[in-house]
Amino acid sequence: MIKDGFKASFVSTCLRRLQLYVAREKIICYYVCNRLHMRGESMATIRDVAKKAGVSVATVSRVLNNKGYAHEDTRKLVNEAIKELNYKPNEVARSLYNKKSRLIGLLLPDIRNPYFPELARGVEDEMQEQGLHLIIGNADEKLEKEIDYIQTFKQNNVIGIISATNQAETKLYENLSFPVVLLDRTTNSYPSVYADGLDGGKKAAQEMIRRGSKRIALLKGPIELRTAQDRFKGAVDELCNANVDFQVITSSFSFHDAEKMAKTLFEKFPETDGVIASNDLSAAAILHEALRMGKSIPDDLQIIGYDDIPLSKLLFPPLSTIRQPAYDMGREAAKLLMKIINKQPLAQKNIQMPVTFIERQTTRKVEKND
Repeated sequence: MIKDGFKASFVSTCLRRLQLYVAREKIICYYVCNRLHMRGESMATIRDVAKKAGVSVATVSRVLNNKGYAHEDTRKLVNEAIKELNYKPNEVARSLYNKKSRLIGLLLPDIRNPYFPELARGVEDEMQEQGLHLIIGNADEKLEKEIDYIQTFKQNNVIGIISATNQAETKLYENLSFPVVLLDRTTNSYPSVYADGLDGGKKAAQEMIRRGSKRIALLKGPIELRTAQDRFKGAVDELCNANVDFQVITSSFSFHDAEKMAKTLFEKFPETDGVIASNDLSAAAILHEALRMGKSIPDDLQIIGYDDIPLSKLLFPPLSTIRQPAYDMGREAAKLLMKIINKQPLAQKNIQMPVTFIERQTTRKVEKND
């Protein structure tokens, strides 16, 4: 039998590896970008293209921007030179020239949470297929950083913003000259793509009750996020209807706060036998703390997370959770934004996507016919 101490150590190792992975990716990205900038590796300029094609820089610019006259033979020479030199136009320079770009701004609240890169990947893949590029900003759940990134997006002439930050209810996005779509967030003011939090909370509570937990801790996410409050309300309604004893713990979605919250939970409510977490990071921290205390999972304590980040199935034991289709949500948000930019009719201004319960090993088994 595998000892609980080993389990706790294994979960702790997973969390440390996640932190190291995120830090490593930041360092690699910074290093590569700076090396390329310093050395100019494989970065042909518009002057190189002009020289190769035997034309002026102005002629290359006209061909690239499809503005002004250029003979068909000249266009062919320029395009061949572009292909041979693997020339990539400077999107910032083009946006300044045209007052329009192929750049989209994407704002994330905390890239340390693996859920948000899943959203970003969906956005990126869809935008890339449409010939557009992303400028990604990490707000770190800080208002001043979010304001700075919005200004950066404006300075780079982005043609739209997709935002997954916590400031959706504020006036930050008012009076912008380009459209805004919210991702994993929703308000009455902007088009949005989000998952069915009400049903997600309900499903989590139903599954916890079915599996016999009697003293449940329910984690309440950030009060300013409607999506977080929807999942909280869904769980509360179900727990109240079932007349089950439960306690509420307010928590953030941040990586930084997860460990502290887990310790607080067990200090305040040591008899807890079931936890419905606000996200998978919180659930992982609770799992780690429970194993450190010698609790048997899922016999002494059941845990249900929320999001189904890639780390969830790698924890030990693997985490039962409510899956949000993060990648698909990202793609849908990108499609919605492009329809608005292209002034196409919208079948739906707010797109709600379904959630599912993923059963793993932090919850007890039940008979299928229950």
